[in-house]
Formats: sequence, C-alpha cells, structure tokens
Amino acid sequence: MSTTKTVDLVCVGLNATDTLIQLDKFPESGSKIEYSDVRILPGGQAATTVIACAIWGLSTRYVGKVGDDAAATLHKHAFSSAGVEAQLLEVQNAASAQSLILVDAEGERTVLCRKDERIQLQPGELQQEWVTAARLFHTDGHDIAAATRAARWAREAGMATVADLDELYPGIDELMANIDYLIVSRDFPTRYTGDANLENSLRILHSKFNSKLTAATLGVGGVIAWDGNEMLKVAAYQVAAKDTTGAGDVFHAGYIYGLANGWPVRRTLEFASAAAALNCRALGARGIAPVTEIEELMQSGQKYPFSAAAPTL
Repeated sequence: MSTTKTVDLVCVGLNATDTLIQLDKFPESGSKIEYSDVRILPGGQAATTVIACAIWGLSTRYVGKVGDDAAATLHKHAFSSAGVEAQLLEVQNAASAQSLILVDAEGERTVLCRKDERIQLQPGELQQEWVTAARLFHTDGHDIAAATRAARWAREAGMATVADLDELYPGIDELMANIDYLIVSRDFPTRYTGDANLENSLRILHSKFNSKLTAATLGVGGVIAWDGNEMLKVAAYQVAAKDTTGAGDVFHAGYIYGLANGWPVRRTLEFASAAAALNCRALGARGIAPVTEIEELMQSGQKYPFSAAAPTL
C-alpha cells in the first residue's frame, strides 16, 4: 500500500537561491556603482508559493531537484521549518539553481538566473503518487516536460490545477491544456496570442484551453481575470514597498488558498492581491504576512488605481 499522505497542495517547479543586492539605482551600461547590502535567501516561484500556503495552514508537498551544495541545505531547512513535505532529488557535484537580484531604491527588482542542466527535473523522476495524493496542483512551468506530466496526472485525478507562467517555453501548449487556473505575467497573453489587447488575449486563452480562469498580474496596476462570464479587474493594495521579489509567487499562493477554502473568485483575487502587496514590504521573496494581516489590508481599501498598462510583478 502507498505510504504517501494526502495533502492540500502539491507544487512542482523552481527552487532557487536568491542573492539580493540593494542599489540606489539600476546601473547604466559600463558604469561602476556601490551597493548598500547583499543577502542570500531561499526563493524560486513554486517553492515560495508552497511555503506561503504552508505558513497559512495548508498541508503541502514540494517536488524538485537541488545540487549537493550549501544552497540545497538552505532549501531543506526552509521547507522543514514551514512544515512542507519536500521530495527533493539531490544531484551530486551539481550546483542548485541561483538568482542574482538587483533591487533599486524604489523596490523594483531585476533578476539574473543560472541553472545547471543536471538539476532539471525529468518526467521519469516523478512518482505519480507524489502528485495525485493532493487536492490541488501548482506549477510554474520550469522543467516543462516534468511539469506537463505532473499536470496531466493531476487533471486525470480530478484535481484543480494552477499555473504561474511568464515565458513561452517549448511545449507550453500541452502544459496549458491541463491547467484550470492560468495566472500569468502581464505580457504573456499578448505574446502568446499575438493580439495586443490584453482582455481579448485572456478570452482567447480561456477558450483555447477550456480554462476555468485566465488572469494576468499587473504589478501596482492590479490583476485582470476572465472567468468565462465576467472580466474582473482588481486594483493592487498600496504598501511601502522595499522589494517586489516574490510578489507574483505569493499572489499565486493567495489564489490557491482561496481555492482551497472555496471562496468566490473576486474574494480570492482580493486576498491574493493583498498577500502579494504585503510581501513587498520585506527584502526577499518570502516576506509572507499572516492571514489576519492580509484580511486587515483588504478591509482598509488602501489601493492604487487599477491600470492594465502597469509593469508586471
């Protein structure tokens, strides 16, 4: 008999070590500038999403690969501390994924990524029960062949599936065909469809992939979502931002938390937006606020104007 316990959420996707470098301003080409601080913190899209959901009380599982370095130890500790069941496949003599993140005085981040090909998760390395012994599935599209196999298993098992996508990876169509809630970066829908109108692009994606929801995060502009009946526009909550790293990852966690609790779409989007905003108050991807504080911000109504022309999170 299987010994894999059933959890609320399973995530398959990126873990990465974030080296955050604080600058007064983004450097010009050929310039030499000083930085004020540097920190090494755990991050990664799917890894941060699963950590947030665990902090808010969902039972969780993460599936991914790491090297045999200090970064792997950092990730293991972060998952363990949050209570995440981590199915981490370790590759000897390989480096874990790393990101260099430049954060300017306005809190805006620029990310430089590096990933050893040997730590790319392969479909054959997945165990089906890791995926199907859960109620909800989430992926960020990294290691897309493995992500697609996992999403297909989840769909066949009747699980709700969520994806956080920002790149047009080869094979992306097959992955999206198995996703119910497609929540992507602002320019993903228009790049994919070739239609410059964001609302049209969301409708096209929804129809093509028979989605339950297609949405695009807009940074301080908010989020726009099409559920097949209504185009929902939710403004972003206003906070004193230090760093936007991880805001999109925590937004997805907030949406998943709403799904797990059976909330209406608009309330779920509002919660996700407030969670993402509060995450920006701290340096690093995981300035995750408790549920009570998120709900307090929702009640405050403290928001930016909605704008679909805003930069992405």
